[in-house]
Amino acid sequence: MKAGKRDLASNGTRTHASTDTSTLAGNRPGQILYWNFFIGGHLSASVPVRLVERTPAGQLVWMETGTPMWRTALPRGTTHLRDIAPHERPAEGYPLVTGRWPMGSALFYQPTGAAHSVLWLFGRRQKFRGWYVNLERRVHHGDHIDIADHELDINVAPDRTWQWKDEESFAEKTGHPAYWSAEEAVAIRTEGVRVARLAEAGTFPFDGSWCDFRPPSTWRTPPRPPVPRRPLL
Repeated sequence: MKAGKRDLASNGTRTHASTDTSTLAGNRPGQILYWNFFIGGHLSASVPVRLVERTPAGQLVWMETGTPMWRTALPRGTTHLRDIAPHERPAEGYPLVTGRWPMGSALFYQPTGAAHSVLWLFGRRQKFRGWYVNLERRVHHGDHIDIADHELDINVAPDRTWQWKDEESFAEKTGHPAYWSAEEAVAIRTEGVRVARLAEAGTFPFDGSWCDFRPPSTWRTPPRPPVPRRPLL
């Protein structure tokens, strides 16, 4: 990450560790990668992102609002895959339909060997709105970044105050074989506490670096990716 701005989250729990990004092929800023988001083993969304920077400590990727993507075609009346119990989902996974990334633009920091990502969230006119800590298990397959979501997340305001998100649904999913055991839940929460302490201390990635990030003007919105390789992890 930026020189002098490194307090890298690389010593966290290895129970849900990610692939070492330093072993991945290519390190070209602007390279298109594919962020594949899974909930309970089922694909929820596949969105192309652009590589900003990659070092042995981790990588930064940029996700642009409105990017063409694939998403799960959910049953009528259902707004999110996480609201459907695993035993009610088709064994082969739901069909996928085209769409566009509906959330705001974000810069993702994916530290090597850590079970989380940190997002810089940007609103209209690229105004920084705060950070979002996504607790996850992350595995890299070439240009694909497969994310197994851990449900529990953290919102961090620009003043670095923070609060847990989705604690109730995290507790409800704990112990189900499609998600995580009680022991793993402790490791997931511990990972969150460790990152929250970084926010409280104002150390990287919460030290003010990258809050003014602007993607190069030469970057165009990535095209929709190929149909995802698999709807299931």
